[in-house]
Amino acid sequence: MDGRTVILNELAQGIRPLVQGVGWFEGLADTEQFEVLRDLAGFCIQARAISDDGPESIRRAGIRPTHTPAVLVTRGRLTEQLTKIINLPQDERVKAFRLLVALLGVADERRQLRFCAGGCGHAWHHLRTGAGTETATR
Repeated sequence: MDGRTVILNELAQGIRPLVQGVGWFEGLADTEQFEVLRDLAGFCIQARAISDDGPESIRRAGIRPTHTPAVLVTRGRLTEQLTKIINLPQDERVKAFRLLVALLGVADERRQLRFCAGGCGHAWHHLRTGAGTETATR
């Protein structure tokens, strides 16, 4: 797991405050911001996010349900909507970032409960204990 992946998972799990993540994201170059959004969308798909996760994700992200990323995430066909979200204009990127971090958190919580409750080898599920960061920093 690379450093960016660790940061994104720590944000999604609430280990790092979202405001800290937003500051980090805003400091990235445009191309890096797009890469982060693309990575987050991929992580959401891997975590089996669904459109029904949208309302809770919007709440956690602290954005309005009328903001473009929020409207898109609840429309169905999530994979298509994620593509639209990561390609939104620059002025929508912070809202998209906040939403995708929250969506990853919601979906991954469900995934942990269903598939990893008895333990797992996913490094990102062990970040609180420090076990996930050892492999991330090698």
